[in-house]
Amino acid sequence: MTDLQARMATALAQLREALHEVRLPLDLPTAEEHRATRTELVDQLEDYVIPRVLTADAPLLAVVGGSTGAGKSTLVNSLVGARVTEPGVLRPTTRSPVLVHNPADTEWFRRPELLPELERVDRATTDPGALQLVPSDAVPEGLAILDAPDIDSVEEQNRTLAAQLLAAADLWLFVTSAARYADQVPWDFLRRAAERSAAVAVVLDRTPADAVETVSTHLARMLASRGLKDSPLFTVHEEAVSDEGLLPAGAVAEVREWLDALAADAEARSLVVRQTLDGAVRTLTRRTHALADAADEQVAAERRLRDDAEAAYADAVERVQEATADGTLLRGEVLARWQEFVGTGELLRSLEERMGWLRDRITNAVRGRPQQATKVTAAVESGLETLLLEHAEAAAERAEASWQTLAPGQALLRDAGEDLGRASRDFRRRAERAVRDWQNDVLEMVRSEGADKRGTARFLAYGVNGLAVALMIVVFAHTGGALVGAEAGVAGGAAVLGQKLLEAVFGDQAVRTLAERARRDLARRTEELLGSERRRWTDLLDSLGVDAEAPGTLREAARRVDDLRWAASDAEGAATAP
Repeated sequence: MTDLQARMATALAQLREALHEVRLPLDLPTAEEHRATRTELVDQLEDYVIPRVLTADAPLLAVVGGSTGAGKSTLVNSLVGARVTEPGVLRPTTRSPVLVHNPADTEWFRRPELLPELERVDRATTDPGALQLVPSDAVPEGLAILDAPDIDSVEEQNRTLAAQLLAAADLWLFVTSAARYADQVPWDFLRRAAERSAAVAVVLDRTPADAVETVSTHLARMLASRGLKDSPLFTVHEEAVSDEGLLPAGAVAEVREWLDALAADAEARSLVVRQTLDGAVRTLTRRTHALADAADEQVAAERRLRDDAEAAYADAVERVQEATADGTLLRGEVLARWQEFVGTGELLRSLEERMGWLRDRITNAVRGRPQQATKVTAAVESGLETLLLEHAEAAAERAEASWQTLAPGQALLRDAGEDLGRASRDFRRRAERAVRDWQNDVLEMVRSEGADKRGTARFLAYGVNGLAVALMIVVFAHTGGALVGAEAGVAGGAAVLGQKLLEAVFGDQAVRTLAERARRDLARRTEELLGSERRRWTDLLDSLGVDAEAPGTLREAARRVDDLRWAASDAEGAATAP
Protein backbone atom coordinates (compact mmCIF):
# COMPACT_ATOMS: atom_id res chain seq x y z
CA MET A 1 0.00 0.00 0.00
CA THR A 2 1.33 3.40 -0.97
CA ASP A 3 1.56 6.32 1.44
CA LEU A 4 -1.27 8.04 -0.45
CA GLN A 5 -3.49 4.97 -0.13
CA ALA A 6 -2.74 4.76 3.59
CA ARG A 7 -3.64 8.42 4.06
CA MET A 8 -6.82 7.93 2.07
CA ALA A 9 -7.80 4.93 4.21
CA THR A 10 -7.25 7.03 7.34
CA ALA A 11 -9.28 9.94 5.96
CA LEU A 12 -12.12 7.60 4.98
CA ALA A 13 -12.12 6.06 8.45
CA GLN A 14 -12.34 9.55 9.95
CA LEU A 15 -15.24 10.34 7.63
CA ARG A 16 -16.97 7.16 8.75
CA GLU A 17 -16.55 8.16 12.41
CA ALA A 18 -17.87 11.64 11.69
CA LEU A 19 -20.92 10.09 10.04
CA HIS A 20 -21.39 7.75 12.99
CA GLU A 21 -21.35 10.72 15.37
CA VAL A 22 -23.82 12.95 13.56
CA ARG A 23 -27.35 12.85 14.96
CA LEU A 24 -30.56 13.75 13.12
CA PRO A 25 -33.19 13.01 15.79
CA LEU A 26 -35.59 15.91 15.27
CA ASP A 27 -38.56 15.38 12.97
CA LEU A 28 -37.76 18.01 10.40
CA PRO A 29 -39.38 17.66 6.93
CA THR A 30 -36.40 15.91 5.29
CA ALA A 31 -34.98 14.23 8.39
CA GLU A 32 -36.08 10.70 7.50
CA GLU A 33 -34.52 10.99 4.06
CA HIS A 34 -31.24 12.22 5.50
CA ARG A 35 -31.20 9.50 8.17
CA ALA A 36 -31.44 6.95 5.36
CA THR A 37 -28.66 8.78 3.52
CA ARG A 38 -26.44 8.64 6.60
CA THR A 39 -27.00 4.88 6.90
CA GLU A 40 -26.25 4.40 3.20
CA LEU A 41 -23.01 6.38 3.44
CA VAL A 42 -21.79 4.50 6.49
CA ASP A 43 -22.71 1.15 4.90
CA GLN A 44 -20.91 1.98 1.67
CA LEU A 45 -17.80 3.11 3.51
CA GLU A 46 -17.76 -0.05 5.62
CA ASP A 47 -18.94 -2.51 2.96
CA TYR A 48 -16.98 -1.31 -0.02
CA VAL A 49 -14.94 1.89 -0.07
CA ILE A 50 -12.62 1.34 2.91
CA PRO A 51 -12.14 -2.41 2.26
CA ARG A 52 -11.42 -1.74 -1.42
CA VAL A 53 -8.85 0.96 -0.60
CA LEU A 54 -7.18 -1.39 1.88
CA THR A 55 -7.25 -4.38 -0.51
CA ALA A 56 -6.70 -2.90 -3.94
CA ASP A 57 -5.53 -6.28 -5.28
CA ALA A 58 -8.64 -8.19 -4.20
CA PRO A 59 -10.69 -9.96 -6.90
CA LEU A 60 -13.21 -7.89 -8.80
CA LEU A 61 -16.70 -8.33 -7.35
CA ALA A 62 -19.57 -8.38 -9.87
CA VAL A 63 -22.96 -8.15 -8.17
CA VAL A 64 -25.90 -9.47 -10.16
CA GLY A 65 -28.95 -7.35 -9.38
CA GLY A 66 -32.32 -6.66 -10.89
CA SER A 67 -36.08 -6.86 -10.62
CA THR A 68 -38.28 -9.69 -9.47
CA GLY A 69 -38.57 -12.39 -12.12
CA ALA A 70 -35.72 -11.05 -14.25
CA GLY A 71 -33.91 -14.40 -14.05
CA LYS A 72 -30.83 -13.39 -12.02
CA SER A 73 -30.28 -16.72 -10.31
CA THR A 74 -30.84 -18.68 -13.51
CA LEU A 75 -28.30 -16.44 -15.24
CA VAL A 76 -25.72 -16.98 -12.48
CA ASN A 77 -26.23 -20.75 -12.55
CA SER A 78 -25.93 -20.77 -16.32
CA LEU A 79 -22.72 -18.70 -16.27
CA VAL A 80 -21.18 -21.11 -13.75
CA GLY A 81 -22.64 -24.20 -15.44
CA ALA A 82 -24.04 -25.59 -12.19
CA ARG A 83 -26.93 -24.96 -9.81
CA VAL A 84 -25.13 -22.86 -7.18
CA THR A 85 -27.99 -20.54 -6.27
CA GLU A 86 -31.68 -21.33 -6.03
CA PRO A 87 -34.06 -19.41 -8.30
CA GLY A 88 -37.11 -18.10 -6.45
CA VAL A 89 -40.28 -19.96 -7.38
CA LEU A 90 -42.38 -18.29 -4.70
CA ARG A 91 -42.21 -14.52 -4.22
CA PRO A 92 -40.69 -13.08 -2.23
CA THR A 93 -37.78 -15.48 -1.91
CA THR A 94 -35.97 -15.16 1.42
CA ARG A 95 -32.46 -16.59 1.35
CA SER A 96 -28.90 -15.53 1.85
CA PRO A 97 -27.03 -13.89 -1.01
CA VAL A 98 -24.68 -16.27 -2.83
CA LEU A 99 -21.10 -15.37 -3.80
CA VAL A 100 -19.47 -17.67 -6.38
CA HIS A 101 -15.68 -17.43 -6.68
CA ASN A 102 -12.62 -19.34 -7.77
CA PRO A 103 -11.25 -21.62 -5.00
CA ALA A 104 -7.93 -19.73 -5.16
CA ASP A 105 -9.74 -16.56 -4.06
CA THR A 106 -11.59 -18.09 -1.11
CA GLU A 107 -9.49 -16.35 1.55
CA TRP A 108 -10.25 -12.93 0.07
CA PHE A 109 -13.95 -13.39 0.72
CA ARG A 110 -13.66 -15.05 4.10
CA ARG A 111 -11.97 -11.93 5.41
CA PRO A 112 -14.29 -9.58 7.35
CA GLU A 113 -13.39 -6.37 5.52
CA LEU A 114 -15.91 -6.81 2.68
CA LEU A 115 -19.54 -6.74 3.86
CA PRO A 116 -18.51 -7.13 7.52
CA GLU A 117 -22.10 -7.44 8.78
CA LEU A 118 -22.74 -10.65 6.82
CA GLU A 119 -21.76 -13.95 8.39
CA ARG A 120 -19.85 -16.28 6.02
CA VAL A 121 -21.50 -19.69 5.54
CA ASP A 122 -20.83 -22.66 3.24
CA ARG A 123 -24.42 -23.82 2.77
CA ALA A 124 -27.71 -22.49 1.50
CA THR A 125 -29.71 -20.72 4.18
CA THR A 126 -32.77 -18.54 4.52
CA ASP A 127 -30.85 -16.12 6.75
CA PRO A 128 -30.46 -12.80 4.88
CA GLY A 129 -27.76 -11.86 7.38
CA ALA A 130 -25.45 -14.54 5.98
CA LEU A 131 -23.30 -14.64 2.85
CA GLN A 132 -23.06 -18.08 1.24
CA LEU A 133 -19.61 -18.69 -0.27
CA VAL A 134 -19.55 -21.11 -3.20
CA PRO A 135 -16.11 -21.98 -4.68
CA SER A 136 -16.22 -22.99 -8.34
CA ASP A 137 -13.50 -23.64 -10.91
CA ALA A 138 -15.90 -22.30 -13.55
CA VAL A 139 -15.25 -18.79 -12.22
CA PRO A 140 -11.80 -17.48 -13.24
CA GLU A 141 -9.35 -16.17 -10.65
CA GLY A 142 -9.64 -12.47 -9.97
CA LEU A 143 -13.43 -12.42 -10.42
CA ALA A 144 -16.38 -13.24 -8.16
CA ILE A 145 -20.10 -13.18 -8.93
CA LEU A 146 -22.66 -12.35 -6.23
CA ASP A 147 -26.37 -13.12 -6.70
CA ALA A 148 -28.33 -10.42 -4.81
CA PRO A 149 -32.01 -10.32 -3.76
CA ASP A 150 -34.60 -8.53 -5.87
CA ILE A 151 -34.31 -4.75 -5.79
CA ASP A 152 -38.12 -4.45 -5.88
CA SER A 153 -38.92 -7.29 -3.47
CA VAL A 154 -42.08 -6.89 -1.42
CA GLU A 155 -39.90 -7.67 1.59
CA GLU A 156 -38.19 -4.51 2.81
CA GLN A 157 -35.28 -6.52 4.22
CA ASN A 158 -34.59 -7.97 0.77
CA ARG A 159 -34.70 -4.54 -0.88
CA THR A 160 -32.36 -3.08 1.72
CA LEU A 161 -29.89 -5.95 1.34
CA ALA A 162 -29.98 -5.69 -2.46
CA ALA A 163 -29.13 -1.99 -2.30
CA GLN A 164 -26.34 -2.69 0.20
CA LEU A 165 -24.82 -5.39 -2.01
CA LEU A 166 -24.95 -3.26 -5.15
CA ALA A 167 -23.24 -0.44 -3.25
CA ALA A 168 -20.44 -2.90 -2.41
CA ALA A 169 -19.90 -3.94 -6.05
CA ASP A 170 -16.95 -3.14 -8.28
CA LEU A 171 -19.18 -4.01 -11.23
CA TRP A 172 -22.95 -4.03 -11.54
CA LEU A 173 -24.27 -6.85 -13.72
CA PHE A 174 -27.79 -5.52 -13.97
CA VAL A 175 -30.42 -7.98 -15.18
CA THR A 176 -33.77 -6.96 -16.60
CA SER A 177 -36.25 -8.52 -19.00
CA ALA A 178 -38.24 -7.57 -22.05
CA ALA A 179 -41.30 -7.29 -19.84
CA ARG A 180 -39.67 -5.23 -17.05
CA TYR A 181 -36.90 -3.15 -18.61
CA ALA A 182 -38.87 0.13 -18.48
CA ASP A 183 -39.91 -0.23 -14.81
CA GLN A 184 -39.12 2.73 -12.57
CA VAL A 185 -37.32 0.92 -9.72
CA PRO A 186 -34.48 -0.51 -11.85
CA TRP A 187 -33.92 2.91 -13.42
CA ASP A 188 -33.72 4.55 -10.01
CA PHE A 189 -30.82 2.19 -9.25
CA LEU A 190 -29.20 2.74 -12.62
CA ARG A 191 -29.50 6.51 -12.21
CA ARG A 192 -27.58 6.29 -8.92
CA ALA A 193 -24.97 4.11 -10.63
CA ALA A 194 -24.54 6.72 -13.36
CA GLU A 195 -24.29 9.53 -10.78
CA ARG A 196 -21.35 7.86 -9.11
CA SER A 197 -19.77 6.55 -12.34
CA ALA A 198 -20.07 2.92 -11.26
CA ALA A 199 -19.07 0.30 -13.81
CA VAL A 200 -22.30 -1.22 -15.14
CA ALA A 201 -23.12 -3.95 -17.62
CA VAL A 202 -26.76 -4.64 -18.48
CA VAL A 203 -28.22 -8.03 -19.40
CA LEU A 204 -31.55 -8.00 -21.23
CA ASP A 205 -32.80 -11.41 -20.19
CA ARG A 206 -35.73 -13.60 -21.25
CA THR A 207 -36.21 -11.78 -24.53
CA PRO A 208 -38.32 -13.40 -27.29
CA ALA A 209 -36.40 -13.68 -30.55
CA ASP A 210 -38.89 -11.50 -32.43
CA ALA A 211 -38.56 -8.70 -29.85
CA VAL A 212 -34.78 -8.68 -29.45
CA GLU A 213 -34.01 -5.92 -31.94
CA THR A 214 -36.86 -3.62 -30.90
CA VAL A 215 -36.38 -3.96 -27.15
CA SER A 216 -32.58 -3.89 -27.18
CA THR A 217 -32.55 -0.78 -29.39
CA HIS A 218 -34.99 1.01 -27.10
CA LEU A 219 -33.06 -0.06 -24.01
CA ALA A 220 -29.79 1.13 -25.51
CA ARG A 221 -31.31 4.56 -26.16
CA MET A 222 -32.59 4.70 -22.59
CA LEU A 223 -29.14 3.83 -21.25
CA ALA A 224 -27.49 6.51 -23.38
CA SER A 225 -29.98 9.18 -22.31
CA ARG A 226 -29.30 8.39 -18.67
CA GLY A 227 -25.52 8.62 -18.77
CA LEU A 228 -24.80 4.92 -19.33
CA LYS A 229 -24.04 4.90 -23.07
CA ASP A 230 -20.68 3.18 -22.46
CA SER A 231 -22.21 0.33 -20.47
CA PRO A 232 -22.09 -3.03 -22.28
CA LEU A 233 -25.53 -4.39 -23.19
CA PHE A 234 -26.00 -8.13 -23.57
CA THR A 235 -29.10 -9.95 -24.75
CA VAL A 236 -30.14 -13.40 -23.53
CA HIS A 237 -32.90 -14.99 -25.60
CA GLU A 238 -35.87 -16.62 -23.95
CA GLU A 239 -35.16 -20.35 -24.02
CA ALA A 240 -36.18 -23.43 -22.10
CA VAL A 241 -34.07 -24.32 -19.09
CA SER A 242 -32.68 -27.77 -18.43
CA ASP A 243 -33.72 -30.08 -15.62
CA GLU A 244 -30.89 -28.54 -13.62
CA GLY A 245 -32.39 -25.10 -14.17
CA LEU A 246 -29.69 -23.95 -16.64
CA LEU A 247 -29.96 -22.09 -19.91
CA PRO A 248 -28.10 -23.50 -22.91
CA ALA A 249 -24.44 -22.53 -22.83
CA GLY A 250 -24.81 -20.58 -26.06
CA ALA A 251 -27.49 -18.37 -24.57
CA VAL A 252 -25.07 -16.85 -22.05
CA ALA A 253 -21.86 -17.26 -24.05
CA GLU A 254 -21.48 -13.55 -24.82
CA VAL A 255 -21.76 -12.59 -21.14
CA ARG A 256 -19.48 -15.41 -20.07
CA GLU A 257 -16.77 -14.49 -22.61
CA TRP A 258 -16.85 -10.84 -21.57
CA LEU A 259 -16.45 -11.73 -17.89
CA ASP A 260 -13.62 -14.17 -18.67
CA ALA A 261 -11.80 -11.54 -20.70
CA LEU A 262 -12.18 -9.03 -17.90
CA ALA A 263 -10.84 -11.51 -15.35
CA ALA A 264 -7.84 -12.29 -17.56
CA ASP A 265 -6.86 -8.64 -18.02
CA ALA A 266 -5.42 -7.24 -14.81
CA GLU A 267 -5.28 -3.71 -16.21
CA ALA A 268 -8.93 -3.87 -17.32
CA ARG A 269 -9.97 -5.13 -13.88
CA SER A 270 -7.98 -2.36 -12.22
CA LEU A 271 -9.61 0.22 -14.47
CA VAL A 272 -13.09 -1.01 -13.50
CA VAL A 273 -12.19 -0.91 -9.81
CA ARG A 274 -10.68 2.58 -10.03
CA GLN A 275 -13.68 3.89 -11.97
CA THR A 276 -16.20 2.56 -9.47
CA LEU A 277 -14.13 3.41 -6.40
CA ASP A 278 -13.40 6.96 -7.51
CA GLY A 279 -17.05 7.53 -8.35
CA ALA A 280 -18.13 6.11 -5.00
CA VAL A 281 -15.72 8.37 -3.08
CA ARG A 282 -16.72 11.44 -5.07
CA THR A 283 -20.40 10.77 -4.44
CA LEU A 284 -19.76 10.07 -0.76
CA THR A 285 -18.16 13.45 -0.17
CA ARG A 286 -20.82 15.30 -2.16
CA ARG A 287 -23.61 13.64 -0.22
CA THR A 288 -21.76 14.25 3.03
CA HIS A 289 -21.89 18.00 2.44
CA ALA A 290 -25.66 17.74 1.91
CA LEU A 291 -25.88 15.72 5.12
CA ALA A 292 -23.89 18.42 6.94
CA ASP A 293 -26.49 20.95 5.78
CA ALA A 294 -29.20 18.73 7.25
CA ALA A 295 -27.21 18.52 10.50
CA ASP A 296 -27.06 22.34 10.52
CA GLU A 297 -30.85 22.40 10.31
CA GLN A 298 -31.01 20.03 13.28
CA VAL A 299 -28.67 22.26 15.29
CA ALA A 300 -30.76 25.34 14.45
CA ALA A 301 -34.02 23.62 15.36
CA GLU A 302 -32.58 22.26 18.60
CA ARG A 303 -31.25 25.71 19.48
CA ARG A 304 -34.62 27.32 18.87
CA LEU A 305 -36.39 24.77 21.05
CA ARG A 306 -33.75 25.21 23.75
CA ASP A 307 -33.93 29.01 23.55
CA ASP A 308 -37.72 28.93 23.80
CA ALA A 309 -37.65 26.73 26.91
CA GLU A 310 -34.86 28.72 28.55
CA ALA A 311 -36.60 32.02 27.76
CA ALA A 312 -39.85 30.79 29.36
CA TYR A 313 -38.09 29.89 32.60
CA ALA A 314 -35.81 32.94 32.60
CA ASP A 315 -38.95 35.07 32.37
CA ALA A 316 -40.51 33.10 35.23
CA VAL A 317 -37.43 33.66 37.41
CA GLU A 318 -37.48 37.38 36.59
CA ARG A 319 -41.17 37.71 37.41
CA VAL A 320 -40.79 35.88 40.71
CA GLN A 321 -37.88 38.11 41.65
CA GLU A 322 -39.87 41.21 40.73
CA ALA A 323 -42.85 40.02 42.76
CA THR A 324 -40.65 39.31 45.78
CA ALA A 325 -39.02 42.74 45.65
CA ASP A 326 -41.70 45.26 44.65
CA GLY A 327 -44.18 44.86 47.46
CA THR A 328 -46.48 42.46 45.60
CA LEU A 329 -46.30 39.93 48.43
CA LEU A 330 -47.15 42.59 51.04
CA ARG A 331 -50.82 42.18 50.38
CA GLY A 332 -53.58 39.88 51.43
CA GLU A 333 -52.80 37.30 54.06
CA VAL A 334 -49.18 38.36 54.58
CA LEU A 335 -50.17 42.00 55.21
CA ALA A 336 -53.04 41.02 57.51
CA ARG A 337 -50.81 38.81 59.67
CA TRP A 338 -48.10 41.49 59.73
CA GLN A 339 -50.64 44.09 60.87
CA GLU A 340 -51.70 41.79 63.68
CA PHE A 341 -48.09 41.42 64.70
CA VAL A 342 -47.07 45.10 64.76
CA GLY A 343 -50.35 47.00 65.17
CA THR A 344 -49.89 48.77 61.86
CA GLY A 345 -52.72 51.28 62.05
CA GLU A 346 -51.52 53.09 65.20
CA LEU A 347 -47.87 52.83 64.27
CA LEU A 348 -48.38 54.21 60.76
CA ARG A 349 -50.10 57.28 62.23
CA SER A 350 -47.03 57.75 64.41
CA LEU A 351 -44.83 57.41 61.35
CA GLU A 352 -46.75 60.07 59.52
CA GLU A 353 -46.76 62.52 62.45
CA ARG A 354 -43.37 62.08 64.08
CA MET A 355 -41.03 59.97 61.95
CA GLY A 356 -37.95 61.07 63.89
CA TRP A 357 -39.25 59.75 67.19
CA LEU A 358 -39.79 56.22 65.81
CA ARG A 359 -36.78 54.48 67.31
CA ASP A 360 -37.61 55.73 70.79
CA ARG A 361 -41.20 54.56 70.62
CA ILE A 362 -40.93 51.42 68.51
CA THR A 363 -40.70 49.01 71.44
CA ASN A 364 -43.90 50.30 72.97
CA ALA A 365 -45.71 50.14 69.61
CA VAL A 366 -44.98 46.49 68.92
CA ARG A 367 -47.41 44.24 70.69
CA GLY A 368 -46.65 41.00 68.83
CA ARG A 369 -46.29 37.61 70.45
CA PRO A 370 -44.31 34.57 69.24
CA GLN A 371 -47.45 32.87 67.93
CA GLN A 372 -48.28 35.97 65.90
CA ALA A 373 -44.80 35.93 64.34
CA THR A 374 -45.38 32.31 63.43
CA LYS A 375 -48.61 33.29 61.66
CA VAL A 376 -46.72 35.84 59.59
CA THR A 377 -44.10 33.22 58.75
CA ALA A 378 -46.81 30.79 57.65
CA ALA A 379 -48.47 33.47 55.51
CA VAL A 380 -45.13 34.31 53.88
CA GLU A 381 -44.51 30.63 53.23
CA SER A 382 -47.91 30.16 51.65
CA GLY A 383 -47.59 33.32 49.56
CA LEU A 384 -44.16 32.38 48.23
CA GLU A 385 -45.20 28.81 47.45
CA THR A 386 -48.24 30.05 45.52
CA LEU A 387 -46.11 32.57 43.63
CA LEU A 388 -43.52 29.96 42.68
CA LEU A 389 -46.13 27.43 41.58
CA GLU A 390 -48.00 30.04 39.55
CA HIS A 391 -44.90 31.01 37.59
CA ALA A 392 -43.68 27.41 37.22
CA GLU A 393 -47.03 26.56 35.61
CA ALA A 394 -46.91 29.68 33.44
CA ALA A 395 -43.37 28.86 32.25
CA ALA A 396 -44.36 25.28 31.38
CA GLU A 397 -47.38 26.50 29.43
CA ARG A 398 -45.31 29.10 27.57
CA ALA A 399 -42.58 26.60 26.68
CA GLU A 400 -45.18 24.08 25.53
CA ALA A 401 -46.91 26.68 23.36
CA SER A 402 -43.58 27.56 21.73
CA TRP A 403 -42.69 23.93 21.05
CA GLN A 404 -46.14 23.24 19.62
CA THR A 405 -45.42 25.67 16.80
CA LEU A 406 -42.68 23.36 15.45
CA ALA A 407 -43.14 19.79 14.19
CA PRO A 408 -40.06 18.48 16.06
CA GLY A 409 -41.30 20.17 19.22
CA GLN A 410 -44.68 18.50 18.85
CA ALA A 411 -43.00 15.10 18.46
CA LEU A 412 -40.82 15.65 21.52
CA LEU A 413 -43.81 16.69 23.62
CA ARG A 414 -45.74 13.65 22.43
CA ASP A 415 -42.94 11.22 23.28
CA ALA A 416 -41.67 12.91 26.46
CA GLY A 417 -43.29 10.41 28.82
CA GLU A 418 -44.74 13.20 31.00
CA ASP A 419 -46.89 16.30 30.65
CA LEU A 420 -44.25 18.96 30.19
CA GLY A 421 -46.95 21.62 29.83
CA ARG A 422 -47.52 21.51 33.60
CA ALA A 423 -45.17 21.95 36.52
CA SER A 424 -43.72 18.64 37.65
CA ARG A 425 -45.81 16.66 40.09
CA ASP A 426 -43.45 17.18 43.01
CA PHE A 427 -42.91 20.89 42.37
CA ARG A 428 -45.18 22.05 45.19
CA ARG A 429 -43.35 19.84 47.68
CA ARG A 430 -39.96 21.11 46.48
CA ALA A 431 -41.20 24.71 46.58
CA GLU A 432 -42.38 24.23 50.16
CA ARG A 433 -38.99 22.88 51.16
CA ALA A 434 -37.15 25.71 49.39
CA VAL A 435 -39.25 28.38 51.09
CA ARG A 436 -38.85 26.78 54.53
CA ASP A 437 -35.10 26.49 53.99
CA TRP A 438 -34.95 30.16 53.04
CA GLN A 439 -36.94 31.17 56.11
CA ASN A 440 -34.63 29.10 58.30
CA ASP A 441 -31.64 30.83 56.74
CA VAL A 442 -33.21 34.23 57.42
CA LEU A 443 -33.75 33.18 61.02
CA GLU A 444 -30.12 32.11 61.25
CA MET A 445 -28.94 35.44 59.76
CA VAL A 446 -30.85 37.34 62.44
CA ARG A 447 -29.62 35.07 65.18
CA SER A 448 -26.01 35.41 64.01
CA GLU A 449 -26.20 39.19 63.52
CA GLY A 450 -27.80 39.68 66.93
CA ALA A 451 -25.37 37.45 68.80
CA ASP A 452 -24.03 40.41 70.82
CA LYS A 453 -27.43 42.09 71.19
CA ARG A 454 -29.48 39.31 72.69
CA GLY A 455 -29.55 40.96 76.06
CA THR A 456 -30.82 44.30 74.84
CA ALA A 457 -34.38 45.36 75.53
CA ARG A 458 -35.21 45.84 71.89
CA PHE A 459 -33.88 42.40 70.86
CA LEU A 460 -35.80 40.78 73.68
CA ALA A 461 -38.93 42.71 72.75
CA TYR A 462 -39.03 41.47 69.19
CA GLY A 463 -37.32 38.10 69.56
CA VAL A 464 -35.43 36.20 66.84
CA ASN A 465 -38.66 35.13 65.13
CA GLY A 466 -40.10 38.63 65.14
CA LEU A 467 -36.94 40.17 63.73
CA ALA A 468 -36.73 37.44 61.08
CA VAL A 469 -40.32 38.18 60.04
CA ALA A 470 -39.48 41.88 59.81
CA LEU A 471 -36.48 41.08 57.60
CA MET A 472 -38.69 39.04 55.27
CA ILE A 473 -41.11 41.96 55.01
CA VAL A 474 -38.26 44.30 54.15
CA VAL A 475 -36.95 41.90 51.48
CA PHE A 476 -40.35 41.93 49.78
CA ALA A 477 -40.05 45.67 49.11
CA HIS A 478 -36.29 45.85 48.68
CA THR A 479 -34.35 46.31 45.44
CA GLY A 480 -30.61 46.84 45.36
CA GLY A 481 -30.54 47.88 49.03
CA ALA A 482 -33.23 50.59 48.72
CA LEU A 483 -36.87 50.46 49.69
CA VAL A 484 -39.47 50.87 46.97
CA GLY A 485 -43.13 51.53 47.19
CA ALA A 486 -42.94 53.54 50.40
CA GLU A 487 -45.40 55.98 48.86
CA ALA A 488 -47.70 53.19 47.71
CA GLY A 489 -49.96 53.07 50.73
CA VAL A 490 -50.35 50.41 53.37
CA ALA A 491 -48.00 47.82 51.82
CA GLY A 492 -45.23 50.39 51.44
CA GLY A 493 -45.79 51.62 54.97
CA ALA A 494 -45.58 48.08 56.31
CA ALA A 495 -42.17 47.68 54.65
CA VAL A 496 -40.98 51.01 56.08
CA LEU A 497 -42.08 49.87 59.50
CA GLY A 498 -40.22 46.59 59.13
CA GLN A 499 -37.03 48.39 58.17
CA LYS A 500 -37.28 50.89 61.03
CA LEU A 501 -37.97 48.08 63.46
CA LEU A 502 -34.80 46.28 62.35
CA GLU A 503 -32.76 49.48 62.40
CA ALA A 504 -33.77 50.00 66.02
CA VAL A 505 -31.92 46.79 66.84
CA PHE A 506 -29.11 46.46 64.26
CA GLY A 507 -28.54 49.89 62.76
CA ASP A 508 -28.95 51.14 59.19
CA GLN A 509 -25.97 49.50 57.50
CA ALA A 510 -26.51 46.10 59.10
CA VAL A 511 -30.14 46.07 57.94
CA ARG A 512 -29.17 46.88 54.37
CA THR A 513 -26.58 44.08 54.44
CA LEU A 514 -29.02 41.57 55.93
CA ALA A 515 -31.76 42.45 53.44
CA GLU A 516 -29.39 42.10 50.50
CA ARG A 517 -28.14 38.73 51.71
CA ALA A 518 -31.67 37.45 52.25
CA ARG A 519 -32.77 38.80 48.86
CA ARG A 520 -29.87 37.11 47.05
CA ASP A 521 -30.50 33.85 48.89
CA LEU A 522 -34.15 33.89 47.86
CA ALA A 523 -33.17 34.70 44.26
CA ARG A 524 -30.68 31.80 44.23
CA ARG A 525 -33.26 29.35 45.54
CA THR A 526 -35.79 30.59 43.00
CA GLU A 527 -33.31 30.11 40.16
CA GLU A 528 -32.43 26.61 41.39
CA LEU A 529 -36.07 25.61 41.78
CA LEU A 530 -37.21 26.88 38.40
CA GLY A 531 -33.91 25.73 36.88
CA SER A 532 -34.79 22.17 37.85
CA GLU A 533 -38.09 22.64 35.99
CA ARG A 534 -36.27 24.03 32.95
CA ARG A 535 -33.98 21.00 32.94
CA ARG A 536 -36.94 18.75 32.19
CA TRP A 537 -36.90 20.44 28.79
CA THR A 538 -33.19 20.88 28.28
CA ASP A 539 -32.37 17.36 29.47
CA LEU A 540 -34.80 16.06 26.85
CA LEU A 541 -32.92 18.05 24.22
CA ASP A 542 -29.55 16.92 25.61
CA SER A 543 -30.63 13.29 25.28
CA LEU A 544 -30.98 13.78 21.51
CA GLY A 545 -27.23 14.16 21.14
CA VAL A 546 -27.41 17.04 18.64
CA ASP A 547 -23.84 18.34 18.40
CA ALA A 548 -23.32 21.87 17.12
CA GLU A 549 -19.80 20.89 16.02
CA ALA A 550 -20.92 17.87 13.98
CA PRO A 551 -21.71 19.70 10.70
CA GLY A 552 -18.28 21.33 10.65
CA THR A 553 -16.59 18.03 11.50
CA LEU A 554 -18.44 16.33 8.64
CA ARG A 555 -17.44 18.99 6.13
CA GLU A 556 -13.82 18.93 7.22
CA ALA A 557 -13.68 15.12 6.97
CA ALA A 558 -15.22 15.26 3.48
CA ARG A 559 -12.73 17.94 2.39
CA ARG A 560 -9.78 15.82 3.51
CA VAL A 561 -11.04 12.89 1.45
CA ASP A 562 -11.61 15.13 -1.57
CA ASP A 563 -8.12 16.60 -1.30
CA LEU A 564 -6.59 13.13 -1.25
CA ARG A 565 -8.77 12.00 -4.15
CA TRP A 566 -7.49 14.88 -6.24
CA ALA A 567 -3.94 14.14 -5.16
CA ALA A 568 -4.36 10.50 -6.25
CA SER A 569 -5.79 11.64 -9.59
CA ASP A 570 -2.83 13.97 -10.13
CA ALA A 571 -0.39 11.20 -9.22
CA GLU A 572 -2.07 8.77 -11.60
CA GLY A 573 -1.98 11.36 -14.38
CA ALA A 574 1.72 11.98 -13.80
CA ALA A 575 2.44 8.25 -13.86
CA THR A 576 0.70 7.73 -17.21
CA ALA A 577 2.08 10.87 -18.86
CA PRO A 578 4.54 10.19 -21.74
